[in-house]
Amino acid sequence: MLELPVNDTILLKQLQPEHAPALFMLINSSRKLLRKYLPWVDYNTTEEHSLRFIELMQRKADEQDAIAFGIWQDGQLCGVIDLHDWDHPLQKAEIGYWIVEAKQGKGIVTQSCKALIGYAFAALRLNKVEIRFVLQNEKSGQIPIKLGFSKEGILRQSAKLHGHYVDMVVMGMLRQDWKY
Repeated sequence: MLELPVNDTILLKQLQPEHAPALFMLINSSRKLLRKYLPWVDYNTTEEHSLRFIELMQRKADEQDAIAFGIWQDGQLCGVIDLHDWDHPLQKAEIGYWIVEAKQGKGIVTQSCKALIGYAFAALRLNKVEIRFVLQNEKSGQIPIKLGFSKEGILRQSAKLHGHYVDMVVMGMLRQDWKY
């Protein structure tokens, strides 16, 4: 199990099957908030669904296609961050993240992103990391701005959220521009 220390209180731990109960409880407790911008929430309605997600991400990690980490603060799971859609020829991947409402606005996700991006550039030798988010999700959009990402554009109606097309913002960071 891969672990990435973020600071004295935050640790990223690769999700394991034994984390499924805690992950499901976290999703369930934040369902209304998460559902606003994340379509998968409607499909994660049991602990078994959380387990299947973890097992899928473990297979993808073995195939070097994705990796998912729990965000742990003071020993408690409070969110998830992942690296997905690895494009090996272009040496790039996307980061996705979410955190429970009580932990939002405390810099936890920004610091977790910083640790994962550092790992992506140093250990995985990626050349580019992207963050994509629904245009209306202003909180999520602040994170790549704080990290110095460049806005690369808006992909119009490039995703569906609860039956409606939504625009996605694409922000990017090149290894040569990473300052941390």
